[in-house]
Amino acid sequence: MKQRIVTAIIAAAIFLPIVIFGGSLFIFLAYLLASIALFELLKMRKLSLFSIPGMISLILLWIFLIPTQYEGVLDNINYTKSELGLLAILLFLTYTVASKNRFTFEDVGFSTLAIIYVGTGFYYLIETREADLIYIFYSLFIIWATDSGAYFIGRAFGKNKLWPEISPNKTVEGFIGGILCALVVAVLFVYLSDIDATLMQLLWITTLLSIFGQIGDLVESAIKRHYNVKDSGNILPGHGGILDRFDSLLFVLPLMHFFHLL
Repeated sequence: MKQRIVTAIIAAAIFLPIVIFGGSLFIFLAYLLASIALFELLKMRKLSLFSIPGMISLILLWIFLIPTQYEGVLDNINYTKSELGLLAILLFLTYTVASKNRFTFEDVGFSTLAIIYVGTGFYYLIETREADLIYIFYSLFIIWATDSGAYFIGRAFGKNKLWPEISPNKTVEGFIGGILCALVVAVLFVYLSDIDATLMQLLWITTLLSIFGQIGDLVESAIKRHYNVKDSGNILPGHGGILDRFDSLLFVLPLMHFFHLL
């Protein structure tokens, strides 16, 4: 527990000032975190980032992450993100032949989905910060409240397992408790911040975000269980990897945009 607390304090001391400052430094941080997350995913599948398909995956991720204000760079080469994505898939498939199926069709699918999974979440991390700092803090506090509520209420009152095949320690009571704690945070944001939403709007959006944040956590647990790994990485002592810390945000941030909160 002491190691977890020390790591959390150090990470927050680095992460939060960069988030507040924003700009190019924040974009660089998002690129760095996304690249590490992709590395962690590929490693689960025993695919090396430092290989031909690994490099294709990384380059495509970086293209995917290009913020809206810089997409004019792609106009200069006359290609869209979608077109470059299709080109990457063709290169992946070509490599299945060149590697004599050591890199398989299943590996192509995994690599492509890994790029979309990681890239979508971190792209919207950049876009959310560009929209307004308040939404970054809102999403972080919603996730922290959900995680804390699910943990403490689950420990105190949890009797019914939520999804034991995926995450044995999570309970239905904890799941509901996490949502309730997130709703408390939503009320505080309506009355104590300048977030552009009414109480009713924020309550229903927060309910959905809390639910999907917990689903994001379960999704990453399912991936780890499938590949028989305990943590996605060890870059954060006591916490695991970048994916272990950002699994909920990878779901919450895109949905904030899809629900038109921003």
